[in-house]
Amino acid sequence: MLFRVDHASPVPLGDQIAASVRGALADGTVGAGERLPAARAVAESLGVNVHTVLRGYQRLKEEGLIELRRGRGAVVTGDASAGRVRLTERVGQLVAEARSLGLTDDEVVAMVRTGLASG
Repeated sequence: MLFRVDHASPVPLGDQIAASVRGALADGTVGAGERLPAARAVAESLGVNVHTVLRGYQRLKEEGLIELRRGRGAVVTGDASAGRVRLTERVGQLVAEARSLGLTDDEVVAMVRTGLASG
């Protein structure tokens, strides 16, 4: 699996690492049940702190895309379908755009609820 980060980017490195994994899930390079590389190995290959990689992995766990298991590492869940990954990316884009427009969390949630009710 290929991880890429841009140290000059304003996007936090942990988020870039999570995005690399999402991309691999979306294109089928990585599938359900597969283990991700150890955080230490990823950190060494990218020249970043291991905690940076762990932050990226934690984000993926919060999204339901991986499980973090002591002794087994990071394992892709069965819920990590390509469609779910793409939807997660689009939600991230929605949140970023809403923040740039100055919308509150409540306003964004209300907009989503309206969209769900009408769709």
